[in-house]
Amino acid sequence: MQDDQAPTADEFAWRALDIVGDDAVSYLQTQVSQDLLGDGAWPRWSALLNPDGTVLSAGTLSPIEAGLEYVVPAATLEAVRARLSRFRLRSRCTIGDGRIVPGPYASTHDAIEDGWPGPAEFAAQLVAQSFGSRFVQRTVSFTKGCFTGQELVGRLDARGSSVPWRLVRVRGDLLTDMDAFLRSAGPAGPSGVSTSVHDGHEYVALGFAHRTLLDVAPPAGVVLEALA
Repeated sequence: MQDDQAPTADEFAWRALDIVGDDAVSYLQTQVSQDLLGDGAWPRWSALLNPDGTVLSAGTLSPIEAGLEYVVPAATLEAVRARLSRFRLRSRCTIGDGRIVPGPYASTHDAIEDGWPGPAEFAAQLVAQSFGSRFVQRTVSFTKGCFTGQELVGRLDARGSSVPWRLVRVRGDLLTDMDAFLRSAGPAGPSGVSTSVHDGHEYVALGFAHRTLLDVAPPAGVVLEALA
């Protein structure tokens, strides 16, 4: 990673998948991690998990005519479409191609400041608990019944949600120093800066650190913020 690395294209462009048809809601209820049938306000954040329980993506669901709209980061659109299509089988619903829409965050900087993971973080193929308790609380229902990928997420919740890798926010003047610090503890794994922007004063980034690093004082010029 270079210190003068330019910010990448904004990863928080959004696309909306329209899932419509007689079985749209009942099918999605078995696939996404959020409860779509209970009372509560819309839109609702929900994660989409792989069968092994790792997070593929996360976005918001809202009712539309004859179904639901799932707004996800544009960079995860095709993976989400493929994943939902894979288990659709005989369900009477169709999955749209993905419309460009405004989303919950206007920019990557906004998402980083809020501590919210995006495409680069989901690419690490980690469980929901790795993104923090706030992510789990917003996206996962543990009372809705079965959904794909539920077993591991439910088991971790029952055992205190202890996971080796944690999403963190980090700030500093040099990306190389920030990245090196995140990689300085634990075994080989997805540690390091994953998404970064320069806000005109410093770099602010999301990344992953081994849980043992959370009790280590960072070097001068680096600020580490654990995400609840």
